[in-house]
Amino acid sequence: MPRISKRIIATLQPAEKDYIVWDDQVAGFALRVWPSGRMSYVVHYRANGRFRRYTIGHHGPWTADKARDEAIKILARVKDGNDPNTERDEERASPTVSQFCKIFIERHVKTHLKQTTQGEYQRAIDLFITKKIGSRKLASVTHSDIVTFHHTYRHIPYQANRTLGVLSKMFSLAILWGVRTDNVNPCRGVKRYKEQKRERYLTTEEHQRLGKALDDARSAMPEAVNAFQLLLLTGCRLREIQRLKWEYVFLDEGVIRLPDSKNGARTVQLGESAVGLLKSIPMIAGNPYVITGRKDGGHLTDLEKPWRRIRKEAGLVDVRIHDLRHSFASDALELGEDLIMIGKLLGHRDLKSTARYAHLKKEPIQRAVKEIDLKIFTALVSGDSKSNV
Repeated sequence: MPRISKRIIATLQPAEKDYIVWDDQVAGFALRVWPSGRMSYVVHYRANGRFRRYTIGHHGPWTADKARDEAIKILARVKDGNDPNTERDEERASPTVSQFCKIFIERHVKTHLKQTTQGEYQRAIDLFITKKIGSRKLASVTHSDIVTFHHTYRHIPYQANRTLGVLSKMFSLAILWGVRTDNVNPCRGVKRYKEQKRERYLTTEEHQRLGKALDDARSAMPEAVNAFQLLLLTGCRLREIQRLKWEYVFLDEGVIRLPDSKNGARTVQLGESAVGLLKSIPMIAGNPYVITGRKDGGHLTDLEKPWRRIRKEAGLVDVRIHDLRHSFASDALELGEDLIMIGKLLGHRDLKSTARYAHLKKEPIQRAVKEIDLKIFTALVSGDSKSNV
């Protein structure tokens, strides 16, 4: 048996029937020559008590050396107890990632997740997953593929990690539902990026600048301004205000009753300013939402664009919409409220979520330092005066 090489292949001629030329380097690796003159690289192996033949590919697109390396990999899989032909059949029958995403959304996302979480999953699927790996067969996606996918979005670490979480859940269910039969979740072991937790909140002076910018923008974007003011005055999450319906608002009681917030139903207490703001917002016939959008019967969906304009006018370009919620918590802390009360105001499920807001502004810290400094210095001066008497 010769070593299959370019020189040997050049001497081969077609016959009336196909025939096999075995390689003397890798047992089971061979070249199949067809009567038409076409040649295919194959590897023979035994699996589950049967002899099997696996076609690697045609000569031309595949070279002898490249096909031999592939044969070595295939035989290694056989040694580990796998059947490459069965794996190939399953991969061919496997849905693409995009196709399985639709199954995942119908069977899991829409059935078991809250509406807000559904939106987050849909966004990750539409903007990241299907765009990058949507055409891939679900069964063919490897750990290396996921590492590369995650690395692609390293410039947005928070979103990269959230999308990785969606993918991991999707592959876990693909295994559970029998769609991916290798029982391997390719997301397992992918190291998540470190996320920098920010402590950004508004000072009194920044609140004043933001207030002026909001007033100046009211005529151009009244719905957006109303939304931002409600966020400032209630400490609510963005989606809670975006999707706020009039049926949830009870102005005579001074409360908003949200039937399905992030942590379930909750009641938001309103101050006089928030009540006054809500009273000033007109109800639109046929639209159930407080913050109405351009589409009939819909709510305002994009607040990022108006926020970028407003924060630029206020000179607060580093402030995100969610930082308004941070500021609400920080102001409550500065006014003497404890973490338990702040957690109730924010609708947190447990104290761990509230603990991240337990930071103080520089203003009270500096004030406390000055008071302590004055007290100690006064005592020292007083003691020194007495010793000189």
